Amino acid sequence: MTAKSFGEKNWRNNPAFKALCRALADCQTPEEVADFLRDIGTLTELHAWSERFEVARLLAEGKSYREIAELTGASTTTVTRVAKFLRDGEGGYRSSLKINARPETE
Repeated sequence: MTAKSFGEKNWRNNPAFKALCRALADCQTPEEVADFLRDIGTLTELHAWSERFEVARLLAEGKSYREIAELTGASTTTVTRVAKFLRDGEGGYRSSLKINARPETE
């Protein structure tokens, strides 16, 4: 996969990305997702993804950028970037936040 084949206009149609999405969708439990993510990502990447999701959750709760930065340790640049995608992105944060707001079942 070249960087050229993975651009803003065609990322969704990239075969390797589609395979990654299918692999994530095939995970049956949060534990399976965690194991898969740990295998494909470094701890630094996992932390960054987790931090961004927490920032999105706090933004959705109406917390200020500064408060979120203080609570999470994220930079204000990260908070601003997450806010942009929460507002103008593909809807992934919003969908996931709705799913995560449901009570956990055992």
